[in-house]
Amino acid sequence: MHEERNGLPALRTIALTAAAMLAFAANSLLCRLALQQGGIDPASFASIRLVSGAITLAAIVRFRTARSSPGHADWLAAAMLFAYVALFSFAYLTLPAGTGALILFGAVQLTMFIVGLRSGEMFGAIAWLGLALAVAGLVYLLSPGVAAPPFLGAASMALAGVAWGVYSLRGRGILDPLAATAGNFARAAPLAIVVSLLSVANAYANAAGVILAIASGALTSGLGYVIWYAALSRLSAMRAATVQLSVPLIAAFGGVAFLSEAITPRLAAASAAILGGIALVLTNKQNKPRR
Repeated sequence: MHEERNGLPALRTIALTAAAMLAFAANSLLCRLALQQGGIDPASFASIRLVSGAITLAAIVRFRTARSSPGHADWLAAAMLFAYVALFSFAYLTLPAGTGALILFGAVQLTMFIVGLRSGEMFGAIAWLGLALAVAGLVYLLSPGVAAPPFLGAASMALAGVAWGVYSLRGRGILDPLAATAGNFARAAPLAIVVSLLSVANAYANAAGVILAIASGALTSGLGYVIWYAALSRLSAMRAATVQLSVPLIAAFGGVAFLSEAITPRLAAASAAILGGIALVLTNKQNKPRR
């Protein structure tokens, strides 16, 4: 039985993708609260985030009824996960939220599109139009607050975006996303702990910062990435890249709901452009790769 009809993604894929984007947006809000309010240092946040995610996922794998597929140890995916978490945390010490999100997701899109093109994916005109519309909406939403960013912060966030793009692509075709994500967290956590030990002189944390880091690792990162890996198996590189443009938008609405930020006509217009562009990409039939 085919899961797609007339080029439309299966309902299950849409649901998984939407849930993953919500988790990513929530994770962004947790990081901003913890780091920008001085509740914890970035190295400690990254370590607690990865360790709590690894523990949560290991427990789920251990007690689930289905048997785990051992697969192979993907050290590249683990390294990319660590790089993304660490670079993201340190970058937000100096970058405003809007600037950071624009740099991060711009790097993600570029990475995934290059890989898609190199693998022979062929994109139709409607898909390119949808991508352009979504990118324009994202730039329109974030550009009013974008100034010349500090070089080190901008470079760190760009590298975090490349790492996240590579990590996402490594998850395509994974047969057991839960076991794979658990393994990636287990292998990435020690790398983060080493960084924390090296910067222990600058470590600080309060109860709120630790709780936010645990929530980020156990819920919005660990479980969110499992959902994302499950969705990736049925998304092309272009579609996987484009739907992530919705994350800054969702995070902006999260700021409205939880940080008392105002809803503006600009936010509403950007929402229509981003979501409309994503809809065009997802509903446009994908051409098969060239052989």
